[in-house]
Formats: sequence, structure tokens, C-alpha cells
Amino acid sequence: MGEGITAINEKVKQESLFVQDLTRQIETVIVGQKYMISRLLVGILANGHILLEGVPGLAKTLAVNVLAQSIDTNFQRIQFTPDLLPADLLGTLVYNPKDGAFTTKKGPIFSNIILADEINRAPAKVQSALLEAMQERQVTIGQNSFKLDEPFMVLATQNPIEQEGTYPLPEAQVDRFIMKLKIDYPNREEELEIIRRMAKTNKIIQLKPIIKPQTILAARKIVDEIYVDEKIEKYILDIVFATRKPQDYNLGKLKDLIQYGASPRASIYLILCAKAYAFVQGRGYVTPQDVKSIGMDVLRHRLIVSYEAEAEGKTSEDIVKNIFDEIEVP
Repeated sequence: MGEGITAINEKVKQESLFVQDLTRQIETVIVGQKYMISRLLVGILANGHILLEGVPGLAKTLAVNVLAQSIDTNFQRIQFTPDLLPADLLGTLVYNPKDGAFTTKKGPIFSNIILADEINRAPAKVQSALLEAMQERQVTIGQNSFKLDEPFMVLATQNPIEQEGTYPLPEAQVDRFIMKLKIDYPNREEELEIIRRMAKTNKIIQLKPIIKPQTILAARKIVDEIYVDEKIEKYILDIVFATRKPQDYNLGKLKDLIQYGASPRASIYLILCAKAYAFVQGRGYVTPQDVKSIGMDVLRHRLIVSYEAEAEGKTSEDIVKNIFDEIEVP
């Protein structure tokens, strides 16, 4: 077993070199936001979709745009608005009066990297139109289903739901996102660098692709090989089960604060993201710290807090942090 871990460790060190190149290119445009950049890379390596939440102006859209430009693949930016229709996203059947037949006109969802900008500006029926594409990697138009090309990734941005003119995302759709990132303001030094770079009348950014989609697909196969010890697997299960039955883990005080715990997707995505995070770090094995580093992003949107928690001002993040603090680390 030890020899196997050494072999995969060396393999990861060699094959993950492109991560540094990709990070450097993104950082030529994005100042700071190292947390967001690393999580975007984890998401694409884990073959999952990401939800980015933050107030306007924190470079969420720009970061996704730069990532897409750095990979030699198809990219579509879709601006979600209150009058958007599902057909505007997926496509529709167009009637041809000459031969009386319908032809399929594919929508912008047929691309590799999708930026769903301000996803919570659109009503639920449009948000739900994404569900099949995100989960099944296919789109149904009329009676025909169309497979989406790999890699396929939805990167959605949203403003906090307290902002005016927004709709909360359905829980079923939120659960499809492998991670939810909370983007915060830059610090003073970073913002000084931002204004020096960006306070220009011409801000068009053009980057050359530095990796091919095949590189991402090959890296995903290596991510699958990364070693996860049985103790780490049980640690992840303890964390997820503590969100469902906290009283079994000496966390009875949380019982009345959680309405619904994390689904089995949380367990799957925690292991997958921990593997991808280890890959980004250039390691062929997962450590408990990998799980703790990525855990909040995987779990914060999968817990539904109770009215008691809201009355006490407790958020899902507070509860997740409490669980991580109390569950014994292997």
C-alpha cells in the first residue's frame, strides 16, 4: 500500500504542474481572491458546478471569464434576468413551413463552461431548467435528448438574497452545486493594487489559452486515483451524520437548530473535493486538513436551519464550524 501511495504521489506532482501555470495566469488579472481561484480549480477538477455568492463588484464574473479564457474550450456567458425563458437557455424547436418539419435550435447551454451570471435574478422555472443539464449532462428539447460535451461546468454567480430584485434558488438546485463560495471584500493592499490595474477607460482583457480540455479530463482520472484512508472516509461520514443526528455525536445542542441535515451528496462531494484539493496541492493522498479546508464550501448550502436557529441568529456556517470543532480528527 505504501508503494502505491508513493507512486500516485509522484504521478500527482508531475501531472499537477499545469495548476501552477493556470493559477499564475489567472492572478495576472485577478488581484487577491486566492480562496476563490483555488476553489474554482478544485471544482473543475472534481467535475462539479460552483455557486459564487457575494455583493456586486468582487470580480466573480471576471474570475470565471479569465478561467474560461485560460482553457482552450467553448465558453458562454448567460445573463439571467426576470424575463428570461427556459427556451432562451436550452434552445427550442423551430417550425419550417416549407417542409412542415421542426428543427432543433440549440441554446447557449451547449458549451463547455457556462457562466450563469446573477442566477438569482431569474424566476424558478429558468433556474430549474438548468437541473437536467447540471445533473444528467444532457438537455431535452421536445422529444429528443442531447448529450453535452465534456468538460461541462456551470459557474453561477449570485448576489445575497437580501438584495433587491432577487429570487432564492430552489433547494434541489442548490444541492446540485458541488460547492458554494462566499466571496468577501479584498483587503486594503489588494484594493490599492486593483485600482492601479483597473482604473482605466479600456479594460478589455484578452488571454491566450494555456491548457487544453484534454488536460482537465486526464487530471480528473488522476484525481480519482488519489488515496483516501479508511479513517478519513469515516471522519467524513461522522461530519455528515452529525448534521443529521447531532445528538449521537455529543452535539445535542444543535438538534433544534437543524431542520434538515446534509444529503448523501455531501459525503460524495466531500471526498471528491478533498481529492481535488490534494491534487491542487500536489499530493497523492488526502489529509484531514484537506477535508477541513474544503468542508465549509461543500456543506454550507446543504444544511437547512430551523426557525430556532434563525431566531438565535445562527447560520448554517456557524453550525458547520461547530461540527468541525467537535468531531474528533483521525
